[in-house]
Amino acid sequence: MRFGIHAGPQDCSIDDLRRLWRIADERGFHWCSVWDHLYSVSDLSNPAKPAFEGVATMAALASETRRVRVGCLVFCVCYRSPGVLAKAAVTIDHLSGGRCELGIGAGWNEIEARAFGVPFPSIGARLDQLEETAKILRALFDGERVTFEGRQFRLTDALCEPRPVQPRLRLWIGGQGEKRLLRLVARHADGWNVPFLAPEIFAQRNATLDRWCDRERRDPRAITRTVNLGLALGADQADARRQEENLRLMFGPMTDFVRPGILVGTPPEVIDRIREYARAGAEWVILALRAPFDWQGVDLFVREVMPAFAD
Repeated sequence: MRFGIHAGPQDCSIDDLRRLWRIADERGFHWCSVWDHLYSVSDLSNPAKPAFEGVATMAALASETRRVRVGCLVFCVCYRSPGVLAKAAVTIDHLSGGRCELGIGAGWNEIEARAFGVPFPSIGARLDQLEETAKILRALFDGERVTFEGRQFRLTDALCEPRPVQPRLRLWIGGQGEKRLLRLVARHADGWNVPFLAPEIFAQRNATLDRWCDRERRDPRAITRTVNLGLALGADQADARRQEENLRLMFGPMTDFVRPGILVGTPPEVIDRIREYARAGAEWVILALRAPFDWQGVDLFVREVMPAFAD
């Protein structure tokens, strides 16, 4: 089991994010990522809440760290053309010395898209965009000259230079739709991420992905399986309950929706819960943290939870 930190760059300062990134980089985490939203999603009715842009924040993360893999979960394919996203990813790969991990998804936040004048088509069209984006990114990362005529995107003799630092810049796809999205993961992704699922639901989606890999004649072991989970960790039961009560400060109206995918309890209880995810097929657990960040909980996780998975 590997561990990561995922922090939406919202409702906090850049200094708060730098502090969290240093923890990820210096205390044994394998991964650190941001997300791609134009508004804070803790309260969609309040656009005045601060939210930093995803590509710029990921570039800062790359520059501020030295060890962790640097990711985004996930860039919305509606917000940038695939060629521009490819150039940004390769730039971040060079900034990080070859640590970039590029995540893409179909997106969901129509409110922010409409506010900024970004076309936000139906889910079917967005999944078309997702598949075309995956094909284009892979070809550009591999150094091909790309001429592409799709339903959503068009490129003419496009070339991405310089090439990535790493031999293969991995492509991640996020989501859990069983009919189409997981088939796209099986076709195109090096990594799969899904947030806030209970272990038994993760196991079901993981099995669906395996079946799609079989139909697509893809080795299922070629796709890293990861889950994003919240954290409400306390040194004792009373402390854990207090941390659980604080979740509404972080997740707002979405708290009840994400509750099945939050690690709640004392260190032994959280260790047992992570082992359930491991049995369900998760190879990495990524802590999905939101401001106000629980610094004490993160420190406790590092000291008392992560060592249980050191081997």
